Amino acid sequence: MATIIPVASFDCVVFGATGDLTTRKLLPALYYRFKDGQIPGTSRIIGASRSEMSAEAFRERARDAIKRFVPASDVVEDRLAAFLDHLDYVAVDGAGNDGWADLAAKLAERPDQVRPYYLATSPDLYGSICQNLAAHGLIGEKSRVVLEKPIGKDLKSARAINDAVGKVFPEEQIFRIDHYLGKETVQNLLALRFANTIFERLWTADVIDHVQITVGETVGVEGRAGYYDTSGALRDMVQNHMLQLLCLMAMESPLSLDANSVRDEKLKVLRALKPITPHDVQTVTVRGQYAAGAVSGQPVESYRTDLGADAQSRTETFVALKLEVQSWRWAGVPFYLRTGKRLPQKLSEIVVQFRASPFSIFPTEAFGREPNRLVIRLQPEEGIKLEVMTKDPGPGGMRLRPTNLDISFEETFKQRYPDAYERLLMDVVRGNATLFMRRDEVEVAWAWADSLLKAWADRPEPPRPYPAGSWGPTAAIALIERDGRTWHEEVR
Repeated sequence: MATIIPVASFDCVVFGATGDLTTRKLLPALYYRFKDGQIPGTSRIIGASRSEMSAEAFRERARDAIKRFVPASDVVEDRLAAFLDHLDYVAVDGAGNDGWADLAAKLAERPDQVRPYYLATSPDLYGSICQNLAAHGLIGEKSRVVLEKPIGKDLKSARAINDAVGKVFPEEQIFRIDHYLGKETVQNLLALRFANTIFERLWTADVIDHVQITVGETVGVEGRAGYYDTSGALRDMVQNHMLQLLCLMAMESPLSLDANSVRDEKLKVLRALKPITPHDVQTVTVRGQYAAGAVSGQPVESYRTDLGADAQSRTETFVALKLEVQSWRWAGVPFYLRTGKRLPQKLSEIVVQFRASPFSIFPTEAFGREPNRLVIRLQPEEGIKLEVMTKDPGPGGMRLRPTNLDISFEETFKQRYPDAYERLLMDVVRGNATLFMRRDEVEVAWAWADSLLKAWADRPEPPRPYPAGSWGPTAAIALIERDGRTWHEEVR
């Protein structure tokens, strides 16, 4: 059983308290941490939004959210009632002046508490909320501010947001959250690489043939059509989640687990990414947009239909990329990335494909020369699988087949693993920024993404259609197969 280490007592103010993120993720995450005894009983969670609402009405909303998004087996009524007693609410206009005096009065009751301010709002409000916090004297040494993605839509807007927040909060108090970095398997990448010499010594271009990173979603744009159509898959997934996963795969060993040591090494990877130019954009990138099809046996409409009648959007819902990290360790090793909506499976995984053995002593009919493969599953079933060649049991000669050395974290450790938001919220209270993005990381990632967006704009071709329920356009298959490789697609 894992040891639960309580955090310091805190007052967490959640701006955007009536929004979807708070309802689906933040309140359930905080409930779990309270239920497990990690949140002290002297802590408060204060919802803040423009809606006029009593504290009791907010608690009822929170009860409904937890009943809806937490499995019934995990809802312990007396612990839920105790958790709800720690919730409060203030009506505050993030962009205006209303309600700030009320919030200041509530926080003044306990001035020595750790104060995380979680901005679960539109990024357009980040600057004004931070300015109001400063104007009302609500920022001190124990304050932190949490920024949800997207941090801008390009380098210029990202810098504007960072400048606005940075005028109020010092960098060490700013926590730019990417929930992928809170996943157990993502953190295990650090342990896998740097606590096991067997892997770290194999983590080179001499041994690894290529790396694949896949993030697939079965859903469409759902209720986010307005946002998504101005964003697309590159801005929504690649610039943040997928580049962060690439960084953890490709980074050198940090000097320690200190936040800045880890982020310094990730930054080096981002700076080593080869820019994609208009000259090679057609050979190393594929943009797609889902058409009508079927997912899990159910018919679904096209992206344009989901947007609205007669929409003529050129926004990509699928991206496949072939990237290069220009460093001594990774020279010549391609990183293939793909992500999309309306794909056959909801999954996130990293595949490390090792090189084939240079010579086989086994007869060809017994040995398919299949190279070893390491599969790191981020979701839906977190775990690590190493594919190795073994002898097929029984008489009749030497016949080989691939066998999995499979570690499922939940089955191995016989416990529920905290959701990413649970872990990251507690890290904010502790002031541990290791799993959060630093300003320079965000801006270097945007600089790289901007160069690709410009390359696409210089060759204005519409995204390729792909049937919903497929793995994207056929061009995405050609992207990897022209190199003599293939996408890892394991049916679950």
